[in-house]
Amino acid sequence: MTTTNTAKPQAAPHTDSIVLREGLVLVFWSVAVMLIVMNTTMFNVALPQIMKDFGLSSTTASWIVTGYSIVFALSSITYSRLSDYLSVRRLFVIGIACLGAGSLLGIFSHTFVMLLSARLLQAAGAGSGVALGVVLVTRYIPLSRRGRSMSAIISTATFGMGLGPVVGGVITQYWGWNGLFIITSLIILLLPVLYKLLPKEAGNHVRFDFAGALFIGIGVTGLLLFMTTGNLLALGAGILLLLAFWMRIKRNDQPFVQPELLGNRSYMLLTFMGFAAFAAHFATLFLMPLMLTRLFGQSSAMTGLLIFPGAILSAFLSNPIGRMIDRYGNHYMLRAGSLLLLTGAVLFGWLSGTSPIGILFIYIPMSIGVTMLTTSLSNEMSRILPKEQIGAGMGLSQLIQFVGGAFGVAMSGKSIAWQKSLPPADVYANIFWGIAGILLLAVISYYVYRTRQTAIVQTT
Repeated sequence: MTTTNTAKPQAAPHTDSIVLREGLVLVFWSVAVMLIVMNTTMFNVALPQIMKDFGLSSTTASWIVTGYSIVFALSSITYSRLSDYLSVRRLFVIGIACLGAGSLLGIFSHTFVMLLSARLLQAAGAGSGVALGVVLVTRYIPLSRRGRSMSAIISTATFGMGLGPVVGGVITQYWGWNGLFIITSLIILLLPVLYKLLPKEAGNHVRFDFAGALFIGIGVTGLLLFMTTGNLLALGAGILLLLAFWMRIKRNDQPFVQPELLGNRSYMLLTFMGFAAFAAHFATLFLMPLMLTRLFGQSSAMTGLLIFPGAILSAFLSNPIGRMIDRYGNHYMLRAGSLLLLTGAVLFGWLSGTSPIGILFIYIPMSIGVTMLTTSLSNEMSRILPKEQIGAGMGLSQLIQFVGGAFGVAMSGKSIAWQKSLPPADVYANIFWGIAGILLLAVISYYVYRTRQTAIVQTT
């Protein structure tokens, strides 16, 4: 199944003499990331209408988000790993081409299969946005300014997350969900500008572990299919392919994921925190439109407006969060972010069935907590990982985070089906109590991580 190669790993593209036009690149890249994130949240608001148009169950409809998240995750780490061999500029062109093709297919989709195919093709390109943005920041921007640069990208992503439901709700209500693909296609206009601004890196010969990528992709998909359908064949295939993936990365000299990362306990604790945060946030964004529509009869446009304040407030706080990280370090935000997420989940479990305004205000601490946690996680990982592992480590982290998002959405859809005999308000409350349990584990993981880091400092 595998072949062992004794050749030395390829070096990353040569960057010593390259100066990044930091301000301009961050501005245009952030806009691209905003459109990519909008592409996700716009469709969350449209899910109730899509379910109605195609007669879908919540479990089936969840795959519009789950499938997108899986492909997005795999493409993210793929672009990160390929950035060790190919220029960021070339990879960005490939990503935008896939995203544009998916958007074009989506505009003319009239069946669920066409819609899902369009979303998967979009995801194959959309993964380039955040992944390559992190590579640019960690490769070209000094650590002293890295927190602010990370927060610039995160803030526009968060703004897109907040703007997405508003734009998506209005377009879905008045023009239909096919119009959402038109908004995403606007990213093509940024391609000529960014292509000119991005560094001209000298690439290397590509030796990419496509088999490893295939094994982990199908393996994770198999496990998620089992969770949502109970299919034992999917479970068996998922387990076997993940075992094959583990064997391959141990024997391959240039694996898809470096096994050293999986053995780095501090890194894995941070990664689990990201998994839990994305599982909670994606599940919340999946559930909120369903709650607002089914419990309170809100329209698509009003649903978007009710989600908007939490996300937009989080976006406005992103730059202060970045400055606080640069000044005080990452630990404060890691702790505060995880606790805010847990608070939001508990409040959703307790009060979400009371009123639409209650949902609006409960989402605020959760949205702010996600921004705090994701910004500080990326910065902390870039601090603790060896330089030669940063690209792969960031890619693996994003893979696990979006698998977490897919897990959260898939299990939420399945949980709704499991509890169909209960009152709807109780169904959503029970799911949020489960989410709170996952976030409690994330809080515990942070304190274990802090203890480990303190011990490492004391012994050096």
